[in-house]
Amino acid sequence: MGRKGISPTEFVSLIPNVVLLFKDLLKDPRVPRSSKALLVGTIAYIVSPIDLIPDFVPFIGAVDDALLAALVLRHFVRRAGPEVIRGHWRGDPASLDRLSRAAGVSLS
Repeated sequence: MGRKGISPTEFVSLIPNVVLLFKDLLKDPRVPRSSKALLVGTIAYIVSPIDLIPDFVPFIGAVDDALLAALVLRHFVRRAGPEVIRGHWRGDPASLDRLSRAAGVSLS
């Protein structure tokens, strides 16, 4: 993910804003129900003690969660639109831009 604009370490520091974004997207009526179901499954995976790479492995343990969150972000940008994502983002807009580039989507 680092070559596209954000390192896994930086992503981990963004997790609180990503959690808030996902929480707000669950409440947004503009987001399709199927996307909300995907988001609930993603949240369950992220908080689950069973991961492809265990979270207790330093640095690498959060990579699978970061990758999954980036893929879900891409899905939401495509389904709900960039304006919905930008409207719910509470962090630094520059960090959202880097995160979206890492996810392979444009929020412009």
